[in-house]
Amino acid sequence: MKVKYQFLGGADIVGRMGLIMEGPKKTVLIEYGMSPSKPPEYPMPAPRVDHVFLTHAHLDHCGMVPVVCGRQNCELFTTPVTAEVGELLMNDSLKIAKAEDYPQPYTASDVDRTMRNVVPLTFGDTIEIGRTDVTLYSAGHIPGASMFLFEGDTTMLYSGDIHTADQRLVSGAKPVDCETLFVEGTYGGRNHPPRSETEVRFLNKVREVVERGGKCIIPCFAIGRTQEIMLLLKDLKYEMWVDGMGRSVTRMFLDYPEYLRDPKKLKAAKRNFNTVKNSNMRRNASRGQVIVTTGGMLDGGPVLGYVNNVKNDPKSAILIVGYQAEDTNGRMLLEQGSMVIDGESYKIECEVERFDFSAHADHSEIVDFIQKCDPKNVVFMHSEVRELFLPDLQDYNVILPELGQNFELEV
Repeated sequence: MKVKYQFLGGADIVGRMGLIMEGPKKTVLIEYGMSPSKPPEYPMPAPRVDHVFLTHAHLDHCGMVPVVCGRQNCELFTTPVTAEVGELLMNDSLKIAKAEDYPQPYTASDVDRTMRNVVPLTFGDTIEIGRTDVTLYSAGHIPGASMFLFEGDTTMLYSGDIHTADQRLVSGAKPVDCETLFVEGTYGGRNHPPRSETEVRFLNKVREVVERGGKCIIPCFAIGRTQEIMLLLKDLKYEMWVDGMGRSVTRMFLDYPEYLRDPKKLKAAKRNFNTVKNSNMRRNASRGQVIVTTGGMLDGGPVLGYVNNVKNDPKSAILIVGYQAEDTNGRMLLEQGSMVIDGESYKIECEVERFDFSAHADHSEIVDFIQKCDPKNVVFMHSEVRELFLPDLQDYNVILPELGQNFELEV
């Protein structure tokens, strides 16, 4: 049967994902996110849908789901860990909107109704939607991240965000045979350095900074990156602290050990870090040697206080381990060596170094994944550089849809 597709967001940009699938009897929404910019940016309005599928709990994929599931009272298919962490993010986005005086896109009641509409599924589960079977596979991005295989007259795999290499937190995604593949292209034209080399360089830098009498401030995204860095640092004998939302997310991940590569190691990492629970503990943490803290792009959260304490100390270091979007403090720090803290611009005198710990597959890994899935059609999304894949994929029917553009494929 023919299915009509339309991207409501995230086709030719990274972020605010949303894909409508409209069949003869069912309309499905896959993901519905927001870009956490200032002010936030949202996808196009969603029509009435029958079901929503959510790949994982990052704000650019889940942040607007309550607008649909809360108000339309429709089912949300996702893994239980994605649902629980997603709820945390959705409620946090409401707090941020209130604090920054932005219009709130939905209410706490919408979030509550969304959670009541969750249909929890795990990897390998198959459900029937009309004449189509849908099966979940691991996407290897963060714990609980899923790919969805839709099987009707033909097969379509929706990847979401994927990583095909093993990380310390989760194992990599495996290819799935399909006729049509919707795949992210975030790292088009770029390859990651070998992870093992990055880990060695990172650990050596942490040791160097601490041994010279400095402090390591490590800004981290709460969901995935905080836990990956904790796992990497867990055997060091320094005074180490973790602060911010990452604390709560780590507890949630440990409640779902089946989605972790090695839950025992994450438990050990959690034990080896001191946890900041109040302002007094934050003062103690600021005297520690290694501090893993949100926010990951240095725009807000506890990290700004820690940076303020070391900004004039050449012995200390800010170690950047995540993507820094344009117009963020983190990007300004990398490009100009300065930051805005409490409304004032400061030259940062401590050392700053960046490390590639991306949880996305790179260019070569995406091409290899596509070849092993062996599709006829490849639809690229979540990328501003999709055309860079074309020279490597001349044997495939590559589709580069634009925002709001309707296109049809067999499913």
